[in-house]
Formats: sequence, C-alpha cells, structure tokens
Amino acid sequence: MQRDTYYNQHLRPPTAALIFDDAEILWGYGTGSIKSVIAELCFNTSQTGYQETLTDPSYAKQIITFTFPHIGIVGTNNKDLESNQIFAEGCIINQPISDYSNWRAEKNLDTFLKNHNTPCITGIDTRYLTRKLSKDGAKKVALINFGENKENFESLKKSLEAWNGLENLDLATIVSTKKQFTWNEGLWGKINKQKSYKKFPIVCLDFGIKHNILRNLNELNFETTVLPVSTSIEKILEHKPRGIFLSNGPGDPDATIKVILHTIKELIKLEIPIFGICLGHQIISLALGAKTKKMFQGHRGANQPVKNLINNKVEITSQNHGFEVDRLTLPIEVEETHVSLFDGSNEGIKHKTLPIFSVQYHPEASPGPHDSSYLFEEFYNLVSKYA
Repeated sequence: MQRDTYYNQHLRPPTAALIFDDAEILWGYGTGSIKSVIAELCFNTSQTGYQETLTDPSYAKQIITFTFPHIGIVGTNNKDLESNQIFAEGCIINQPISDYSNWRAEKNLDTFLKNHNTPCITGIDTRYLTRKLSKDGAKKVALINFGENKENFESLKKSLEAWNGLENLDLATIVSTKKQFTWNEGLWGKINKQKSYKKFPIVCLDFGIKHNILRNLNELNFETTVLPVSTSIEKILEHKPRGIFLSNGPGDPDATIKVILHTIKELIKLEIPIFGICLGHQIISLALGAKTKKMFQGHRGANQPVKNLINNKVEITSQNHGFEVDRLTLPIEVEETHVSLFDGSNEGIKHKTLPIFSVQYHPEASPGPHDSSYLFEEFYNLVSKYA
C-alpha cells in the first residue's frame, strides 16, 4: 500500500520517500544529501540533542525518526559532536528544517547533513511512524532523497529485500577506532577537573565510544587510553591499566563477542575492575555466561525510567539500544542491579565477588539527564581499591 503524508502535496511534488520492507511508501521532502540508504528504522523521543544523537556511533546502520517535531532550531556546532562524523544512516523529521536561533550555532542542520553525506526526509507524520514501530516492532526501510531526479525504486526495493537486518551484524568492529589514542579533555563548563582524584591509568575498549563519556572519565583524573575492539590481551596489559572501560556501540552483541570473548575472559581472570555501558554491558554479560536477544522495538531517548534495585531509587536515563541482556539467563554469581520501568528488561548487573559492573544505558548524559553520573564515581572507587 502507499500512504501520502507530505504537506501541501497539491502545491509541489515530493522529493524523497521512505520505503518499508512490507511495500508501504511514505512520501516527503528531501534535505541533506541526495542519496539512498538502507537501514533499520527506529525512533528517538529526546526533545534536545539531535546533533549528539546523529553523531553517536551506536546509531550505525539505523535511520532515526525524531518524535520531537522541531528539529534543527538550534543549528549545529563543532562542540556538540559525540564523534567526528554522523553515524546514523539518515533521519526523519516532521517539520521542515527552519532557520536556527542560538548563539552557539555555526551552521544549519541541512548543511551539517550535507557535509556528512547524510540524507533526511521531512514532512513525514512521525507520530504515525512511532505508532507503527510500537505496534509492529523494528522495521527494515530504505530512505531516498531523490531531489529533482525521476525516482526509480525497483533496484532499491530489491536491495532492501536482500538486507538481513542488524542481527548477526558486528558493527562495533567497523566503527571502532583503528589506532589507539589518549583523551585529555574534561567536561564542558568545568575549568579544571577535580584534582583531589588521584591519577589512574585505564584502558577503554572502543565499541563506538562517545566523546562525552571520555570527558567524564577525564574529569575523575583517569589517564584514558582508547584501544580498538580487536586489541589483544597482551597489548592491553602493556598499558598497565588499573581499570577497563567497555564502551557503548552498535550492532548485535552476539556477533561482536566472537571477536573479543577470549580477551574479556582473560581480563575477568585478572580481577581488574571493569565497567561497561550499553554494548559494553551486553559484552561483559555474555562473557560472564548470560545471553542477549533482539528487542521488539528497543529503547532510544533521554527520558527512560530505570529502577536501581540496590537503593530502590528511580533514575531517568539516556538510552540507545535494540538488543538486551536476557535477565532470565544471568548466572548465579551475577546480581541484577537495575531494571527498566517501561518493560521490565535488564538495565544493569554486578558480579557478586569480582569488581565488575555494567549498565545498559548511557550515564554520561549527552544528551540527557545527569541522574546516573554517580556510576563513574563507583568505577573510580573500584579502581582506587585495586590500585
């Protein structure tokens, strides 16, 4: 079936389309790059932080539907990047991109998308898309911004039909840094990091890390070395780390764990403190003996309620994941520490005897609330005891 949703369709023809794997087509107006992409469609409920969201490597091979209608109103700048490029395949916006109004802005969103070779479609009923995904679950789609060119969807439909989706796809190895680097930048608005913290060297395994996570680690005086996913245990130990950080990232954890399982198990044996978030949470859970599974629609947004089972408090968190740790498969030596108040899925664990803990969400709050920043302090405390 076809559904026309672009505005003022009697005034001008569409210049972009969203094609579903069930043959439904939504028409709209193209902005950003003139190109076509195939990816998994998801929705994000955040009202702010679209630039941080687009540049989050965890969105690799995904097309983002922004549920907030006015996207682009604060423009873009070089300080709010969470990586050096847009990792989302494309985005869907309800309203046309308007002129920005913000003293920090350097360019508009359309230019930003073009500079990063990313297509976008506007004039789409994003409420309809959100309801569709909530009802039907994750969908494979093709987004095409064809501009003034005559559209030809046949080859694109065949490519969409042939794409197998995110399951069994190791995207972390693709987005991970190709060479090691160190990070020395602190949080925005802070003149100096808290010098009361003793310096400890840690290693971050990069599954798709965001800049603000590294800023939070630097704020606690960690000397952070970021290494590629495929780094061997021998190379990791050459840095004499006092702690290991497993970052966020995209793709199927069952595919990524095959690349790094031996390394993580060796680190567990050494009893080095380990803190994982998002994909890192899933990776450490798999290494400890749990299982993961694809979610029906995933959690994406900056307003996700999570209950801390240790102190019985509720945290509003920032999340972006389409896979989860199956809480029913957690081994007896692992304790569940956090659960989602949306659907009861697992949101955190800790080992009962080893200095290992992890959470499913992004505690660094970019974009999002700061309710969970205490987790970096907990990691520091574990590292200081180990050191």
